Amino acid sequence: MDRQHSEYPSNSEELEMLIQRTKLGDKEAFASLIRNFEKPMYIYCYHMLKSKEEAEDAVQEIFIRVYQQIHKYRPNMSFSAWLYKFAYHYSLNQIRSKKRWFRFIDRYKYDQPETPMEKVDSQTTLKEFLDLLTTEERHILVLRALHRYDFNEISEMLNMKPATVRKKYERLRKKLQAKEAKEGGTVNASITKSI
Repeated sequence: MDRQHSEYPSNSEELEMLIQRTKLGDKEAFASLIRNFEKPMYIYCYHMLKSKEEAEDAVQEIFIRVYQQIHKYRPNMSFSAWLYKFAYHYSLNQIRSKKRWFRFIDRYKYDQPETPMEKVDSQTTLKEFLDLLTTEERHILVLRALHRYDFNEISEMLNMKPATVRKKYERLRKKLQAKEAKEGGTVNASITKSI
């Protein structure tokens, strides 16, 4: 699924105008920024925190922090990448403090109907796959496989070189493929194919 660009302001000039007005204290401009970015932020936080309530709280907190720090934003990074950095650090702190793990099982369901027992086995195996990954690897996986960011965009969010992000991504793919091969290669075959 490609990122839906319609969620963002129609052009960079419009976005820049909203940012500049927000920097000057225009709360209506900031409300427009929130409306444009609230949904992708919520989806991201939901997948990181694995809880609707925590994701809603996270989005509120992230936008409060963004408003407080918007004067630090510089256009050398895309505004969405800047927002995802806030979301990443906030979610990482939440995960660390609560030792929470996430999963996004609905993203990787079989195409054919499953019996209830197969579904339980598939969810258990996917959770085991994701438990193999570090928080950073999960972050890269969510941004790449779910939100379809390219390596350059992810590198901006993580303050890494694109080549480093690509290497980490390839390593996490190999880790999941090795686990899949060890498990017989039949359960959740769509996981490694889709990433």
